Amino acid sequence: MKLNRLAALAAAPAVLTLALAGCAAGAGDTGMPGMSHGPGMSSPSASTQTDVSMADSMFAMMMIPHHQQAIEMSDMILAKSGVDERVRELATQIKAAQGPEIELMEGWLREWGMPSSGGADDMGHGDGMMSADDMAALESAEGSAAARLFLEQMIEHHEGAIEMAEEELRRGSDPDVLALAERIIEAQAAEIDTMRELLTQI
Repeated sequence: MKLNRLAALAAAPAVLTLALAGCAAGAGDTGMPGMSHGPGMSSPSASTQTDVSMADSMFAMMMIPHHQQAIEMSDMILAKSGVDERVRELATQIKAAQGPEIELMEGWLREWGMPSSGGADDMGHGDGMMSADDMAALESAEGSAAARLFLEQMIEHHEGAIEMAEEELRRGSDPDVLALAERIIEAQAAEIDTMRELLTQI
């Protein structure tokens, strides 16, 4: 997992260096107001934007495609018949939580002058990301077999997100990004507990 994160960091420095340079060039411009992004969360202030760390920006750039894949997996299971209703409810809960978080992180990256990640392919298959074969297996599964596979894959996926969020807490500096990382850890750890319990029942 850590090697995958290091590889991702090594792949992005040129883009991030240019973007950070652009932020530094505008350090004297403090007139941009912050935007509200939901309860308890706001966009970083103009002064924070000039000092955004690589850890904060990389967290957002990597977590966006991670969340997008979780939503794709949830859409797959919700489109199937014969799936335990509790699993369907969990998939709906995951979509409801992660969709707004994607919008939040995309807004931050725009305000920082950073590119948003181009998609799940940018991450490889580390940090809990499913491979193309994994996604194909979920797509083709049906009924209770699909429900079990979804739970097994999503546990791994959530564990990867928690590792990424813990890394942000160790290395990040922006208070709003740190707050999101804490929220991801709390919510997804609780969902992992739920999924492990469901696996014993279906």
